[in-house]
Amino acid sequence: MFRLTDLREILRYVPQFRDKVFVIALDGAVVEDDNFGNLLLDIALLRSLRIGVALVHGASHQIRRLAEQGKLSPSNMDGTGVTDQATLQLALTAANRVTHEILEGLATTDLRAAYSNALVAHPAGILQGIDYQWTGRIERVDTALLQSLLEHGIVPVIPPLGCDGEGHTYRLNSDAVAVEVAKALRAVKLIYLSTTPGIHCGGELLRHLATEEAESILKKQRAEIPPTMVSKLEHAVRASRGGVPRVHIIDGRVEEGLLAEVFSNEGIGTLVHANEYQAIRRAHKKDARAIFSLIKPGMESDELLRRTRADIERQIEHFYVFEVDRNPAACASLHFYQPEGKAELACVCVDPKYENQGIGAKLMQFAENQARLLGAAELFCLSTQTFNYFMQKGGFHPGAVEDLPLERRDRYEKSGRRSQILIKRLV
Repeated sequence: MFRLTDLREILRYVPQFRDKVFVIALDGAVVEDDNFGNLLLDIALLRSLRIGVALVHGASHQIRRLAEQGKLSPSNMDGTGVTDQATLQLALTAANRVTHEILEGLATTDLRAAYSNALVAHPAGILQGIDYQWTGRIERVDTALLQSLLEHGIVPVIPPLGCDGEGHTYRLNSDAVAVEVAKALRAVKLIYLSTTPGIHCGGELLRHLATEEAESILKKQRAEIPPTMVSKLEHAVRASRGGVPRVHIIDGRVEEGLLAEVFSNEGIGTLVHANEYQAIRRAHKKDARAIFSLIKPGMESDELLRRTRADIERQIEHFYVFEVDRNPAACASLHFYQPEGKAELACVCVDPKYENQGIGAKLMQFAENQARLLGAAELFCLSTQTFNYFMQKGGFHPGAVEDLPLERRDRYEKSGRRSQILIKRLV
């Protein structure tokens, strides 16, 4: 779990986020959870770091409870179906109550906040022959109003309600509201705080999803996602396609969970990213320290050939790093032996925090592609402990000393490591 005292971790991220905007969307159930007070303190910390915050909240949890008390059966719990007059009245009561609780809570953390009529909405209309009555669609967001509040250090609190020019109020889906607000404010993060750890598919928590991967899951594996989280994933994709770089879906009931998601590489929930969150790039000299730290445990266990930091600096042009949110999470090196038309994949190492996420396989595939570009007909690697991994995941096959380039064969024999030689034909 993220440690609040780990200031180094926080300070690494602050320059990226200073004077940027986060849109935080809270489910109604999160507002009533015991952790809500801690969330407000976390938001106060974000504001102290000059990060603008706009809050969007839902109210379906409160509507359901009010309905049970009044022995009613609302036609629309989440703002997506038909909203009759009775449901609209419940929505108004519930949303206003939640808004007040948030304003009251922010006041206890010395944060100024305001509820505004920033959402202009129109009726959803008649869809497939069904009149959606008081369910609305967002026509536009009063961006200037919200930006003015943010510029004056005021946290906008935005309920799932919108008004038209004639004074009518319409029920909206809070997930959709969060997307439109994030797009309007050009937020760098949209963070959904729900009562589940993130997006589960087939019983597995999905940690990082590119937009295309999320779309594919919605299309092919929709039935494997809990129904309550389908909306979150759909709107995460919409936000990503609309220009929001990062959309996070996390459990708002986890203490310090918001900070863990924002100020650490691995986070606690699901991240849907529009731009390339994970990338392989050529290493720079300044990466030598990080690469050395990555491979040090492997050298100590004799899994990797021993190298000093100076060795890495001398050979830095051969190294590649796999970044997670601009931080090296894995590395590999590629050496080309032109006379024999062979390339060596070496020093493959993944930070234990990112194991079992397919990073090693991506590095191997990348190295294979680079070797082909260099004109190599064969890729080889040496391994003392992980040869099964290279064979199963990389398609390598056992080789012999004679398969090594002459220059590499000499160093192999002098090392005395007796590494397993693995080869893969590229043509």
